[in-house]
Amino acid sequence: MSRAIGILLGFAADRLIGDPRRFHPVAGFGRTAAKVEQQLYADTRPAGAAYAAVLVGAPTLLGIAAERLTRNHPILHTAVTAAATWTVLGARSLDREAEAMAELLEDKDIDGARARLSHLCARDASDLEADELARATVESVAENTSDACVAPLLWGGVLGVPGLLGYRAANTLDAMVGYKSPKYRRFGWASARLDDVANLLPARACAVLAAVTSGRFQETVRVWRRDAAKHPSPNAGPVEAAFAGALELTLGGTNSYGSYQEDRGTLGDGPAPTVADVRRTAGLARRVGLAAAVLGAVVALGKGKRWT
Repeated sequence: MSRAIGILLGFAADRLIGDPRRFHPVAGFGRTAAKVEQQLYADTRPAGAAYAAVLVGAPTLLGIAAERLTRNHPILHTAVTAAATWTVLGARSLDREAEAMAELLEDKDIDGARARLSHLCARDASDLEADELARATVESVAENTSDACVAPLLWGGVLGVPGLLGYRAANTLDAMVGYKSPKYRRFGWASARLDDVANLLPARACAVLAAVTSGRFQETVRVWRRDAAKHPSPNAGPVEAAFAGALELTLGGTNSYGSYQEDRGTLGDGPAPTVADVRRTAGLARRVGLAAAVLGAVVALGKGKRWT
């Protein structure tokens, strides 16, 4: 019960407060990871594996210690779980970024939108116009709804604080070094594969929740099952395809990441996204996040009953 309540309280804190403006623990972890990278970097997979093991293992062990120290103190355990959940969630920040992009695009501030897109993804936005910026935003909101909201809530439900902290560490490393660029193709391989494994089930849960909360269950599942494999990512594919079906849009295409390009396939049957679809996507993401919080709490209750 304390885990379930903590997850719900942490989700509520994220929705009401969002990320702290200063001294964010995840940002601090990112700075630490960058320093460790300077010490361990080599253009090899073993070096990248050591990097991932150290930086994911440390927060996971911290989470295990927190669980053990508070397991006989329900109120303290609830508070620790809530704090960890609030720390690792990024749903409110994602919502703010989507709203900021919507405002810039609605005001026809293309230069501002190009600069702002870097807050959501690593695409090269220098030549993107309004509709392509809208597509990039829709796809990024879809993928990050799984990564920054659904996945941590479900890992929190299953494993508690170690799941919350360990997952966020793995996902942060993937965002930092999990690229197919010449520098990180080998060094970032372990971080990228670890993130793939950690998101395998949460991504599909996110796709199901998109289908349920959109009111277009059959259509969404149909597009998901038909088109997900076209995407090069085993986890972004189901999520983006499900959002395409839920929103009645066609997503995908060739994206530039500066040093390389990636074909994301064609997902969905509807028109390509326009500026008006950014707010629609943000609304769907909010509904999916709320459903994921409830699901995470239910999973936590189920785990507690099984253990007793």
